Amino acid sequence: MAAKTLLTSTFLFISLVSLVSLTFLLLPSSPPPKPISTTLFLSLSAPSNTTIAAHLKTLTLKPHMAGTQPNSADASYVVSTLSSYSIPSHITPFHVLLTYPVSHSLTLKNNNGSVFVFSLRQEIYDGDENPFAGEVSLTFHAYGHSGNAVGEGVYVNYGRVEDYERLREMGVEVKGRIAVARYGRIFRGDIVNNAEEAGAVGVVVYSDRKDYGGGKEGRWFPEEKWLPPSGVQVGSVYNGVGDPTTPGWGSVEGCERIGYEEVEESGDVPGIVSLPVSWADGEVILNAIEGLVADDDWQGSEDALVYRVGPGPGILNLTYNGNRTIAKIENVIGVIEGAEEPDRYVILGNHRDAWTFGAVDPNSGTASLLEVARRLGEMLKKGWRPRRSILLCNWDAEEYGLIGSTEWVEQNRELLASRVVAYLNVDCAVSGPGFHVSATPQLDVLLRQASREIQDPDNTSQTLYEAWAGSDVDPVVGRLGGGGSDFSAFVQHVGIPSADISFGEGYPVYHSMYDDFIWMKNFGDPLFQRHVAVASIWGLVALRLADEEILPFDYVAYATELEHFNMRQKSAKELENETLVLGINLIPLYKSIEKFKDAAMKTNYQKTALLESKGRGSGSKDGDWGVRELNDRLMMTERAFADQDGLPERRWYKHLIYAPAKHDDYGSKAFPGVDDALEKAKSLNTAKSREAVQHEVWRVSRAITSASLVLNGQLT
Repeated sequence: MAAKTLLTSTFLFISLVSLVSLTFLLLPSSPPPKPISTTLFLSLSAPSNTTIAAHLKTLTLKPHMAGTQPNSADASYVVSTLSSYSIPSHITPFHVLLTYPVSHSLTLKNNNGSVFVFSLRQEIYDGDENPFAGEVSLTFHAYGHSGNAVGEGVYVNYGRVEDYERLREMGVEVKGRIAVARYGRIFRGDIVNNAEEAGAVGVVVYSDRKDYGGGKEGRWFPEEKWLPPSGVQVGSVYNGVGDPTTPGWGSVEGCERIGYEEVEESGDVPGIVSLPVSWADGEVILNAIEGLVADDDWQGSEDALVYRVGPGPGILNLTYNGNRTIAKIENVIGVIEGAEEPDRYVILGNHRDAWTFGAVDPNSGTASLLEVARRLGEMLKKGWRPRRSILLCNWDAEEYGLIGSTEWVEQNRELLASRVVAYLNVDCAVSGPGFHVSATPQLDVLLRQASREIQDPDNTSQTLYEAWAGSDVDPVVGRLGGGGSDFSAFVQHVGIPSADISFGEGYPVYHSMYDDFIWMKNFGDPLFQRHVAVASIWGLVALRLADEEILPFDYVAYATELEHFNMRQKSAKELENETLVLGINLIPLYKSIEKFKDAAMKTNYQKTALLESKGRGSGSKDGDWGVRELNDRLMMTERAFADQDGLPERRWYKHLIYAPAKHDDYGSKAFPGVDDALEKAKSLNTAKSREAVQHEVWRVSRAITSASLVLNGQLT
């Protein structure tokens, strides 16, 4: 009880001490004057939508999986386009382990002895004029286990840890059976991994009609936006990051590699067979599963059959055979060298490879990247050159496991760690209406300011900021804890300030052959104005980072984020409630956050003073040095959150503030090391497990304190 009183009073005291100064710094203020380059950039948007549409149609003509000739042709197209805009570019190749399907099969033996054979084929839709539609690959899971599995089906809902806990409560045994999971909520690799940990011998993952097929209305693409009955979401089930055979180093030709047996022993690739299937096939399977009725929140659409958990009596027989090969992938790197600080980089990144045609994922982003490049090229012709260097990166093999970006970051880690100002990612640029941004918190203010200068593509009477905010005082910025795109290596491995930008949030034809140009033209962005908006804010944020003399970072927002709840992240106060019962002391965490807040406020004062000094015309070599020194502190502070030892059991993830959830790579966690240890301590409730939680609290506290020292720029 005394510990609780001490902890609470300490927190209240340090919060009240700085309340006045923090409130003053968070009062609304006018953004700094815009660099001339941002006004010029926005003025060049007139022909953007037609240009973007033309790029997208070219990029999505053929299926272009990583390591294939059509994807290499798209890389050449990106290089050629950048060169036509007077932006020097080159291809950086890597040689990585990829897998491709050779054969697959699935049968269902019903209780009456009849056997149903699934075609596992996505049907070409009526009116599809693409001559290359027949070149779509077999449906499969990349890095899926080759083999055969036979067993009764058990319905496991989304295949989350809590779903298996519910099955145990119901007395349903998964061991030795085939898990039947619907896709959603968590990463498909975790669906397979969780099934394997539960003892399943195989997994069938289907897209439920309720989530993807439009429910009971029964209208789908090409008539409506929904996934057709035969549509299948393919994708990777690899739970690692980068080439599995080169963990931690660049996968260049002739490099050292670990054997696949070691990859399997790591647990990052499944040890059981899995197959993705359509919602039509999923309904056939569920119809053959009896037993207890599943919970209400496990059920399908209103007109669907009643879902039961099984086991059986339907018996599934699934087989998958894949081919593992070292394939060449190609990152495209375009460089606009800075005029005054060429050794400081602002990086814009998007991946190019797709499971099929990839109109949304990822080539809406590629087309937007080329639009940013077009405008920058026009500015270069007018004599502009950025203060800092701008890199335009088009990654390969993202779909397999963020491979192209990760290999490049691992190969260039030390140089990037010392020179990169920020990384700005766009993956699925447009899948529908609604603007979304996730970022590390020091970019929040910049992103909100930039959105005020962009017109809402769906309502020209308001700004993007107004549409984004809605009824809120300020629009919500998400966080980059999940591992779903190419920002992962930059922020979670190196500790680089990053952002991820998109329109739309999920779309039903994701990773299927129906993610094509026609779907985008009819449903995703008919006028391609959302693409224009993405390119505008992407380029605008990049230009402010590249051209403003003092970097537009705000670490007061970061300090506030560490204290308070935002976007489902766990704040320090929430951790207090969870750890109190275990006797964990959070005072070190509170103290470190307070030090960081003080450093952030001090730095804001220094920025203001320096700007005022230069505004009075008192520029000098000392003043220029002061700007450079301040910018270095602003740039390097995020690095301090990345601990060289990484997270326990997940050492590649270095960032101690944001990382993926342990059982969901798409899920985002704040204080991930503490959270992982806490979950284990709740389960084991031993002295050792509680000590592990306290150790992780100390680790994150030290990281935050280290960030304070960097931000202050003073040795102890």
